Parts: sequence; structure tokens; C-alpha cells
Amino acid sequence: MNNRFLDNQQGIIDRCKQGDEKAFEQLYSLYAKAMYNVAYRVTGREEEAEDVLQDAFISAFKNIHAYRGDSPFGAWLKRIVINKGINVLRNRKQDIVPVDEKTELIPEEEPFIYKEELNVEKVRKALMQLPDGYRNVLSLYLLEGYDHQEIAEILHINESTSKSQLNRAKAKLKDILTEQFYAR
Repeated sequence: MNNRFLDNQQGIIDRCKQGDEKAFEQLYSLYAKAMYNVAYRVTGREEEAEDVLQDAFISAFKNIHAYRGDSPFGAWLKRIVINKGINVLRNRKQDIVPVDEKTELIPEEEPFIYKEELNVEKVRKALMQLPDGYRNVLSLYLLEGYDHQEIAEILHINESTSKSQLNRAKAKLKDILTEQFYAR
């Protein structure tokens, strides 16, 4: 990002801290689409993603004074969105399979080569078929860039559970995509 954008963004944030409603609208316009996508990846449901987005922005605007600028604003806002999304899942009683210390992790498999071309839409649809727990760990790890320790903190699970859920999610995603391509 260029410095002019960052300076402009900081100016908008400063105006938000002073209660400027136009600045709130500008900030919303800058981040709404990206944060909706994050919320959708966490919840897997459009309506819930919209609710999460709205709740996250309300929370962010109410607590904008707490934003110190230690990290990019988008990262700060994304964390709020993810936390709100996880709260929705908790209320839905997400289906993370608990793993104790004695449970073996599923070994990573060799990549599978599909004969038909994969595209983003096919993978997105397959991703949405995953159970919430699998989809969340996979999304947080692969799409949002969190490591297993961070995922464990966010989801309030063990690090080994995060690793296991990721491996299971990959295997399940592979099964879903394989079934779609070969069940004709």
C-alpha cells in the first residue's frame, strides 16, 4: 500500500474517533466487501455473514478509540469479524470434534490431481459443504494466514485439535471435490 492511502486512511480513522459519521461511511465502504468475505468464510451462511458484518462494524465504531494503530486497521477489524463469526458458531453449537492428547493426527496426503479443471466457484461451494469446525480451521489457516497457536486461541481449542481439524478438513474437501468430479 502506498503512503498516501495509509495517510488518508489514518485521517478517516481520526475523524471516526471524533464522531464524524461521513468518515464512518468511508471506512465502511473501504472494508465492507473484504470483511463480508471473511464473515462468510467463518459462518458459511449469507444471512449470518451479513449479521456478523453489521455487528462487527458497530463494535468497531463503538470501540474505534481503542484502535492504537499498532497493526493495520484491516487486521484489527478482521479480528473483530472473526470473533463475531465464531460467537455465531458457538451459538449454533459448531461441530468441532474434540481431540485429546492420545488421538493421532491424520497424516497429510499427497496432492490429488483432478482430471477436470478446478475453479474458484467449485472450490468455494465444496468449502461451504464442510462442517463448521473444519471450515473455520481451514479458512483461518489457509485463507486468513493464522498459525495453529493463533487458531487455538481464537477458537478456544487445543493446538493439536487445530492441526487435526485442518488435516480432516483437507481430506473432507478432497472427498467432496472428488465426488463432484467423478459422480456423473
